[in-house]
Amino acid sequence: MQAERLTTAHPPSAVMLRRTGRGAAENPPNRFEKIQLEPDADWNPEEDVLPRTQFFKDHSQTVIARNDSPDVGFTASLNPYRGCEHGCIYCYARPTHEFLGFSAGLDFESKIMVKADAPELLRAELMSPKWQPQVIFLSGVTDCYQPVERKLKLTRRCLEVLVEFQNPVFIVTKNSLVTRDIDLLSELARHRAAAVWLSITTLDAELRKVMEPRTAPPAARLEAIRELARAGIPAGVNVAPVIPGLTDHEMPAILQAAAKAGATAAGYTIVRLPYAVAPLFEQWLATHFSDRKEKVLNRLRSLRGGKLNDSHWGTRMSGEGIFADQMERMFEVARRKAGICTDSAALSTTAFRCPPGAQLPLFF
Repeated sequence: MQAERLTTAHPPSAVMLRRTGRGAAENPPNRFEKIQLEPDADWNPEEDVLPRTQFFKDHSQTVIARNDSPDVGFTASLNPYRGCEHGCIYCYARPTHEFLGFSAGLDFESKIMVKADAPELLRAELMSPKWQPQVIFLSGVTDCYQPVERKLKLTRRCLEVLVEFQNPVFIVTKNSLVTRDIDLLSELARHRAAAVWLSITTLDAELRKVMEPRTAPPAARLEAIRELARAGIPAGVNVAPVIPGLTDHEMPAILQAAAKAGATAAGYTIVRLPYAVAPLFEQWLATHFSDRKEKVLNRLRSLRGGKLNDSHWGTRMSGEGIFADQMERMFEVARRKAGICTDSAALSTTAFRCPPGAQLPLFF
């Protein structure tokens, strides 16, 4: 896939600013770029406190990505956007922006690539004789219901295509905007072809504001589960990511609240800090939770073999060691106590069809 290459200026990593409404406090250098910005002596960092979000057209020629990791539970995924305005400080996807020449810091949440042709590209791929009907995961990298979706409606248009083909979809999101599309999701659910999980990291609204600033509040996500379940759409909760020493104690309460709202499935993952995410997260802890910084970091190292990140398949999502075992046991006990006894409902491809009158692409 190809994306339009855009230039961007990175403030030096030594400059740390507290930015309201953003997750990252800085724009660290891109690990792939040799050229960096050196500010003039009279540069005033206060004038650059809150960068406005910019949107650029992504020129990808395909939209269904393939994944072979055993840790994530899906093979095909679709991401209408690259970068995410939600601004979650812990987001494992931040380093993907470096492949576009951007920074994993503020650029990731303020320079968003938009796949304007995603619905048309999706339709072409589903019509191809090569397509084997299977569950498509929305999104997998960045949130398909991030704020700009309210205006652009790319995710909704992709769902309309999936309804045409009756191809199953599994959605995980932090935004209650997903309830806007209950009409389409209900149609797919009639064929056992839709499920939605709300990702809930914390029930603390104040913590949410500094940790994942542009996501829906916890109460709104629980209400979204309630509305989805009421509409007959299988709804679940993803307690993710769990941050040891900061949010892990909330797991039982989150599961209990989600079950009360109607969640029938649940999962969890431990926070991951690949590449540039680790220093961004460390700086965030120093800014907002200096008294707990070392406890959180040491606990993460105990889960990752002495490092802040371990990319090995099989352990990268859950960690290893005594604390990982304790967290797994806590989750299982809390899930049973909450009455969430099943994993995600199995989705079916039996209803898949090419829409009447659809013409196969001549070249694919």
